[in-house]
Amino acid sequence: MHHDSGHFEEDALGKTHDTRLLRRLLPFARPFAPLFAWAALLVVLITGLDLALPYVTKMAVDRYIVPTSSPVTSKADTPRLQRQITADAEDPRVAAVARRYPGIVTRSGDRVTIAQTDLHRLTPKDIATLRRADLAGVAVMAAWFVGIVVINFILNFIQVIVLETAGQRIMHDLRLRLYTHIQSLSLNYFTRHPVGRLVTRVTNDVQNMNELFTSVVHFLFKDLFLLLGITVVLCSISWRLTLVSFAVLPLVAWASVIFARKSRNAFRTLRIKVAEINTRFSETIGGIRIIQLFGQETPNARRFARLNHENYMAGMTQIHVFAVFMPIIEVLAAITLAVIIFHGGLGVAAGQISLGALVAFISYTRMFFRPIRDIAEKYNVMQNAMASAERIFQVLDTREAGRQPVVAGTAAAMSPPPALTVGDIRFDDVTFAYPGHPPVFEHLDIAVAKGETVALVGPTGAGKSSLIHLVAGFFRPTQGNIQINGVDATTIDPATLRAVTALVMQEPFIFSDTLRANITMGKEGISEPEMADILAAARCQDIVERLPQGLETILAEGGKTLSSGERQLITIARAFARNPQLILLDEATSHIDSGTEKRIQAALAELLADRTAFIVAHRLSTIRHAHRILVLNRGRIIESGTHEGLMKSRGFYYNYQQIRG
Repeated sequence: MHHDSGHFEEDALGKTHDTRLLRRLLPFARPFAPLFAWAALLVVLITGLDLALPYVTKMAVDRYIVPTSSPVTSKADTPRLQRQITADAEDPRVAAVARRYPGIVTRSGDRVTIAQTDLHRLTPKDIATLRRADLAGVAVMAAWFVGIVVINFILNFIQVIVLETAGQRIMHDLRLRLYTHIQSLSLNYFTRHPVGRLVTRVTNDVQNMNELFTSVVHFLFKDLFLLLGITVVLCSISWRLTLVSFAVLPLVAWASVIFARKSRNAFRTLRIKVAEINTRFSETIGGIRIIQLFGQETPNARRFARLNHENYMAGMTQIHVFAVFMPIIEVLAAITLAVIIFHGGLGVAAGQISLGALVAFISYTRMFFRPIRDIAEKYNVMQNAMASAERIFQVLDTREAGRQPVVAGTAAAMSPPPALTVGDIRFDDVTFAYPGHPPVFEHLDIAVAKGETVALVGPTGAGKSSLIHLVAGFFRPTQGNIQINGVDATTIDPATLRAVTALVMQEPFIFSDTLRANITMGKEGISEPEMADILAAARCQDIVERLPQGLETILAEGGKTLSSGERQLITIARAFARNPQLILLDEATSHIDSGTEKRIQAALAELLADRTAFIVAHRLSTIRHAHRILVLNRGRIIESGTHEGLMKSRGFYYNYQQIRG
């Protein structure tokens, strides 16, 4: 268990521009260009409908609700504008109203007219008669309004489905690409990056990409089209009033720039803290027995509390930035509306614009600031996604793999690796060191013939397991090279080498899958008689018989319901199933009791027959029959020979065995 969360701090990121990240994300979006094209078309239609709503209101006010102004002459022969209501004099009901109010309702040709100021002198029924055409027009405008809203709803629903489908499919491909790439990385990478951090990359960070694509497309098309369309409509209504209302835009732009700069840093910090929390939690669950055994619950909780508080502070910083930006936009919007009401009201009073135009102008202005307010939310989403994209590409840019990753489902993934016959293996002046650490061993020269069993013996930290991992291709030598059949092992595809290699580790790992799947590990074509032979050779029959569904029993994660000895037996059966040419046993019997050890000694002897093998073991019974024993100490081979020869020489190996009893 690590005791300092600082060990898990994220790597520092350079100054990454959003445009460069978006360009790198384009290849993931390109296959779904038709979906985005449909979404863009729908957005254009939706924007047009949004722009039509205030204009319908303007038509209703100017044509049907507010009476038109007509010039009249006062008693002082002074011309002035007066709002009047007109109606069709040929309509009998209208004519009847005119006859009832001869001093108020006047007739001129086929029209009757009444001043708006005299309407209160009529009964509501008579007013409704005179304004019947206006009321019908208002009903038509209301029907248009409702129709536009309904069509807008349908198009919005379709657009959301199309965008979300594209976003989900992009997220699907990106997660698969990231997962496949992570699997191809060398073990060096996993020694520096804890599980919780990688889990965050594949889950939370990829999820943020869905929000990025849907929000960015929505912003680039709908909001920008809406802003452009509103500007055009406002200018067509009154360009002077438009210039006055847009006087606050420089302040809006300044606030947006400040907000963008501060929110980006806040989101970067927030993504780092989320990854560190996931890492700490993953480590706690994995080491819960040790934590409880040594009474470290309180110190561990304090460390988590510190991380949680740092995450809280990063979240509060983001909220503060957002909380400042939104009120600023609201204040600027209110100021703009006040200016419009003042100047527009003067224009209506002077007859320069109609009341309906002013109402529409106010509606369009409020609509104009709505996307600007939304920019804050969309920018939050975008910055969150950009911070995630930085981390995702940081993983994808890692080139610590022995081969290029193969995407599942492709022809390369479906085809088996080319055949390899393992012959002689040679270490030529090999030095190896983990990143940031001193060399594990230096200048090793080892030659292993085909079919030879070589045992590696030495104290803890001598480099035995590291040597095994080098043979398996998990790491590359820091200096020198490993040759297989006279060919540099780094030029051999790791999949080709591992297809003929079986590794039984000190800590057996069991997947949360069926027992059969854990033994075959994807190896197809194993018949039931062959499986029975494998189980017999690995002494696993009693395990199969004890489990409720036999080979089809689903094992718990890590094989927690099995004893350590049973888990080790299953991994040995896994080695039998591969029928390998190269055997790597890393303390394969360390977790097996003496009774179980006797059961598998004969199986190991059969497994190692005529196969090249490297064995790391402390137990004499495991290594005494090896063709050769290499004794490692402090990174060097200090003795080499058979068990009998080394015991006769009474050197380090002899003393080592005496100490171990």
